[in-house]
Order: sequence, then C-alpha cells, then structure tokens
Amino acid sequence: MEKIAQYRIYVQQVLTEYAQQWSPKSEIDRQLIFDTNHDHYQLVYAGWKNRRRQYGCVVHLDIKGEKIWIQHDGTEVGIADELVKLGVPKSDIVLAFHEPLVRQYTGFAVG
Repeated sequence: MEKIAQYRIYVQQVLTEYAQQWSPKSEIDRQLIFDTNHDHYQLVYAGWKNRRRQYGCVVHLDIKGEKIWIQHDGTEVGIADELVKLGVPKSDIVLAFHEPLVRQYTGFAVG
C-alpha cells in the first residue's frame, strides 16, 4: 500500500508540473482532475479561442493493480519518462495506449 501512496504523489506531481508549463495568459483553462478514491488522474483543457470551443484530454493516468496505466499521453515530454525519472520502475508503468500485443516491445510493463 505504501507503493500506491507514493505513486499517487508522483502522478499528481507530474500532472501539476506539466499543467504549470502552460501560459498563464491563455484563454484555455487547464483542469487537473484527481480521483484519489478510484485512482483516475487527468489533465484536460477547456475554453474558447477565436470563437471556437476548445476541449480535450491531455493526459489520463490510472493506478490499477499496483501499476500506473497511461491511458493517454498527449504531451511532448512523455509522461512515462517523467515517472521513471522520479523512481517508478518501467515494470510498473503500462503504456495502455498501445495495444496489448505491442506492449512487450516497449520496454515497459505489459499489463
């Protein structure tokens, strides 16, 4: 359980740091969504720009079975690499956006 608690801290830290990189003058809001009861974590954007609605998920992470599942990574930095820098072993990170048959070739956990 101690490992899960640490992973929650890491996930929230990485998403918060990434959200802070956006320009504060942006018309688009950054929204951090942390569901710590069910271990779902997202960074989404929402707002208007040039009279057009802007909305989307930048990053979606889940913690399942003592592993961090990266459901979606729309960053340029690569959230998995950021988690590894914090000390999360690659064997505890699942790149869920890759189909299961391909995951064995990623260097990360299969599932």
